[in-house]
This record gives sequence, structure tokens and C-alpha cells, in this order.
Amino acid sequence: MANFALIGDDAPFIPAPNAEERSAIAKALVRIAEHWDLTNDEAAALAGVNVRTWSRMKDGSFRGALNQDQTMRASLLVGLFKGLRLLFNGPLTYGWPKAANKGFGGKTPVQVMVEGGIPAMVRIRNHVDALRGGA
Repeated sequence: MANFALIGDDAPFIPAPNAEERSAIAKALVRIAEHWDLTNDEAAALAGVNVRTWSRMKDGSFRGALNQDQTMRASLLVGLFKGLRLLFNGPLTYGWPKAANKGFGGKTPVQVMVEGGIPAMVRIRNHVDALRGGA
């Protein structure tokens, strides 16, 4: 089995991203934050990092490691970004994450994800996938 080994209850062990992958992840997160018009606090919370680390990601000087939680968050955000681009054409493509939504109790999807962490991020991602018929 190349690139991963099974441990414990057949749970896959996925190696931490290497330097090149970490750089690509940081760039993708910055691009998403720019398109969604996220504040530094929102972007940092969604990425699972503190604001200082987020600032380094933004300015391209981030050289740190990304743990499994942070990698999962990045994967969910990239998937959500892609799903929204496939679902919408126009302002909602980038505006939907910060638009109040009745389905989320009047909160924006970003608020729900910041408050609820990874479980909420999965819920929002699944919601978008279901809207576009992918779930």
C-alpha cells in the first residue's frame, strides 16, 4: 500500500502534507478567503489556526506544519468552494458563504462553520453537494 498504512481498527494513516503541499494548501485557503471576503478572524477560525499563523499564510511566509485537523478543514473548504462554483453562476458563487440563510437559523454558512468547527463544515459541504445533486 503506497503512501499510507493501516493502523488500529483499519483506520488509514495519512501522512502529513510535505512543504510543497502545505504551500499549495495555504495558497488555496487564502484564495478562498479573498473570494468569500472573510475577515482575518473568520479565515483563521475556518483554517483552524491562530490569526498570527493566518497572517503568515496570507503573506506567503508560512513554513509550519499542518495537522490532520487543519488538513481536513482545508479539504472541506476547497470542496465547498468548488461545489459553490459548480452550483452557482454569478454573485452567489462567492457571496453565498456570507449570506444569511434561513436553513441555518438565519446565520451565514461562515458563522455556522466558525461556531461548529469540522462537524458544521461537513454539514455545510453536504448541504451544497445535495443542492447540486451530488449527494
